[in-house]
This record gives sequence, structure tokens and C-alpha cells, in this order.
Amino acid sequence: MRTKKFNFIPVIFGLGLLMGPSFPTDVQFQAAAQLQKPLQHNVLDVNIEVPVRVFKGDMFIDSLTIDDFEVFEDGKPQPLEGLFLIKKIDIKREEGNKEIKPAVARHFIFLFEMTEYLPELGTAMDYFLDHVILPDDSFEVFTPIKGYKMKSHIFESIPKEKVKEQLKEILHRDIVGGASEYRNILRELQVCLKESNFGDYGRNLKQLERLRKVNQKSMISFAQDLKKKDGQKHIFLFYQQEVLPKLKPTVDGSELVSLMIEGLGSDKKNARFDVGAVKKAYSDASTSLHFLFITKTLMTSSDVTETGLDKTKINTSGYDPSGDIIMGERSEDIFSAFNEISPATGGISTRSVNAEAAFQMAANALENYYLLYYRPLDYKADEQFHEIKVMVKSGNYRITHRAGYIAK
Repeated sequence: MRTKKFNFIPVIFGLGLLMGPSFPTDVQFQAAAQLQKPLQHNVLDVNIEVPVRVFKGDMFIDSLTIDDFEVFEDGKPQPLEGLFLIKKIDIKREEGNKEIKPAVARHFIFLFEMTEYLPELGTAMDYFLDHVILPDDSFEVFTPIKGYKMKSHIFESIPKEKVKEQLKEILHRDIVGGASEYRNILRELQVCLKESNFGDYGRNLKQLERLRKVNQKSMISFAQDLKKKDGQKHIFLFYQQEVLPKLKPTVDGSELVSLMIEGLGSDKKNARFDVGAVKKAYSDASTSLHFLFITKTLMTSSDVTETGLDKTKINTSGYDPSGDIIMGERSEDIFSAFNEISPATGGISTRSVNAEAAFQMAANALENYYLLYYRPLDYKADEQFHEIKVMVKSGNYRITHRAGYIAK
């Protein structure tokens, strides 16, 4: 099996985190859960951990002390128990309760919701392996086909350059293969418009919507299992902007096509899943989710032409020779959802034409942080979500942290 040769082992669960074409089945972390004992707390000894990053512009501020911070839970001030200044995995400074021992090893998760392989994805992973990952860290990669996790101390047995080469091969193979149905439907939609076959256009559009449906149950299940992992957890979601072939408004039949699209919700701003529930699940898991929205689209980055059903060439750049077909934005629902979820986890949301640049910005921003600990006043295991707000007493800073936790 190729993945054994590459020293990457397939994750033993199926995929089902986001959309159909990339994650076709529900995530079941059963084996992982058996290896992870549930965290048991004496209610009197509960300390809530909050990773916090404080910036002045783009510069991380590393001079703050425990007395500079204020923490509120559900609007009520809370006493701080401890503060740790962390750089990568090194504790540079600590204050407060000496019995608190933070877990600083990092677990990185890469999710590739891509419809085509872009070379910048490979260079982003090069940067990660060259400049980010450390010996005590671990990482997993989820492609549109399957998941892979890195064996411990892989660089002791395989040269780093070989690992980088093999990882790029995996990404290229799985992204191209896993998104083939999605790309084929886009081409069929163009053919249908070219032939004014609006009935088949509607049927293909329904199929496309089925493929891009967000699996809320699996996303929440994934977050709940990540919560069981010790250390700092970071998700990088690479999401490629989507476009949809449409007729120009002046072309006969364009009104019908617009009604089909509107009826399926493709032009609606709101995602068709409970954004609030997903946001709470990842915040509770203390897992930062970095949403990297890649604006280089399938229909604007390729010069390849395809032969349609009527032997008419359909250009995957999105421009039909007749000039009647245009490409419209169709990612607004997904973008608005994850643009809201990401900051609630302490993560970064950004859009860029370059996947490597987007990743570098997110990776550099997360390397320095504070760990704040507080003991909630009047703590009750009420299964409710409790909001956290961290403030710096003086100074005009940008502060990122998770939005809260569920008391269990």
C-alpha cells in the first residue's frame, strides 16, 4: 500500500467533516477514544485554560503580566490562577499557581477542501515541515480521499526532503481524484447552458448541492474527540472558492436558471447548518480553526479545454466562446459560516490567492501566546456553554482567544 511506503498511515476512521465530495462518511473516532481517557475533574479544582494572543498591529506583545489581564465568564469577572508565556513549545515565563502544568506540545490538522491541486499547497507544506513542526509535535492530513497521520519521529528514519516529496504526491493524487465528480458536474452545467438544456442543468445543480452539503454531525463529533487530546490543537482548513456557470441576464432562459439556483440556496448568504453549534463545539475543544479561503478558482486557474456532449469545446477558464456564459460566486454561504466560526476558536480567517502566503500568516501568528488559567466562581456542571471574554486593562490591543466552554 502506497501510504505504508510513504510512512504515512491512513487514519482508521472515515471522513465526513465538511462536504460530500471530500468527506463522504461520518467521522468515528472510536479507536482514538479508547486510547484517550475522559478528563475527570473535581468540581472544586476546575481550572479553565484559555490560550490568548495579544497583538499591536501584527506584532505579538510578550511583555504582559498576570496583573495586566482581566477574564470574564458570562460577564462576571473571574480570579486568575496562572499565566504562562509560550513561544512555540517553550515556557518563557510563568506566574501564579505553581501546581499548574500546561501541555504545550502541538497537534496540527490540515483539511483540504479543494477542487484542484495548486502548487502553493505543496510549498505551504514545505514551509510547515521546514519552519513550524518540532520533534514533539504531530500532524494529520485530510485530503478529499482519506486521512493520514504522521508517525512519531519520522525524520529520524526518512530524510525530510523525501517526506516533503511524498506528501506533495499524496495531496496531488487525492485532490485530483477526490474532486473529479465535482469538476465533472461543473463541466456538465456549462454544456447544459450551451445547449439551453435547462432541465438537465437543474438536475446537475441538485447533484452539485448534494456534494457540497456540510455535515454538521460529523463536524461536531470531530471537535468532541479533539477535546480529548492534550496539548495545543490547530486546524488549517484550506477551502477553495467556488464558482457556478450561469447565463448572462440578457440571454433567453437566464431567469429560469437564476430561479433554479435561488431555489437550491446557492446564492443565499447563510450556511444551511447550525453555525452556532459548530462554533461552540470547537471553542469548547480549545481547538483553533484557521480558515484559509483560497480565491484562485478552478474556473480561473486552468487553461485546459474539455469536449462537451455535443463536441463543443467548453473552456474551463469559465468563458464560453459565445460569450453568453459567465461565472458567478457561490461560496458565500460557506465563507460567511467559517469566517464567523474561526475567530470564535481563537483562529484566523483570511482570503488569499496564494495558499502558501495564507498558511504562513496563520502559522506565524499562532507560535507565540499566553496560557491563562482561572477557576470559575460558582462552577456548575450544567452542560451549558459559558462565554469567556479576555481583556487587557490598558492599551489598544487586538486580542484573540476561544469564545467559551461547556461545563461538564
